[in-house]
Amino acid sequence: MMRQESSDEAEDVSLFDADDEVSRKPKRKRIRHPVACFFHLFFRISAIIVYLLCEFLSTSFIACFVTIILLLSCDFWTVKNITGRLLVGLRWWNQVDEDGKSHWVFEAKKPSRKGKRISSEAESKIFWLGLIICPILWVIFVFSTFFSFKLKWLAVVIMGVTLQGSNLYGYIKCKIGSGKNLTSMATSYLGRQFFKTGTEVKFEPFPKQET
Repeated sequence: MMRQESSDEAEDVSLFDADDEVSRKPKRKRIRHPVACFFHLFFRISAIIVYLLCEFLSTSFIACFVTIILLLSCDFWTVKNITGRLLVGLRWWNQVDEDGKSHWVFEAKKPSRKGKRISSEAESKIFWLGLIICPILWVIFVFSTFFSFKLKWLAVVIMGVTLQGSNLYGYIKCKIGSGKNLTSMATSYLGRQFFKTGTEVKFEPFPKQET
């Protein structure tokens, strides 16, 4: 049974609140889809490695450029269409209705009535860590191209930010629901954590001073 969400309707699912995870049943730690986990990381990590070592691997800028773009494209297609569905039960895409209007659809698979989890803890961590860390690295590469004056690589790093950032944004929308603002979700989470920390602080009375 699948839940479909358009940009107009969305069911809110917490991405940031760890308390919800604690209250659930113990998670299964084994990896059920090792091939999907491998290719979820393979293309994006390979693109980063080739970018960092391209000057040592080849003297041809065109060869390195094409190799990185191919790896980024394979990563975008794999993460968007395969690993998201298998590892965390999420999927997003764009569709055009009969009136010619474009709609973004965000889909999340609901857990079964028996309480069986969609994904294991290990698969979920692999998916989200790979999805979040790699786009951050490409953002760092954007700034490094300016500071090092290697502007010929600017198109490559912008492509990395665009393709991997699109998947990150799409899956976060699937997870928390397209009707919620991401900034307000993060602010709300930080506020709860700050309040929780404040309530746990114990204040000891000052010792009485002798007169």
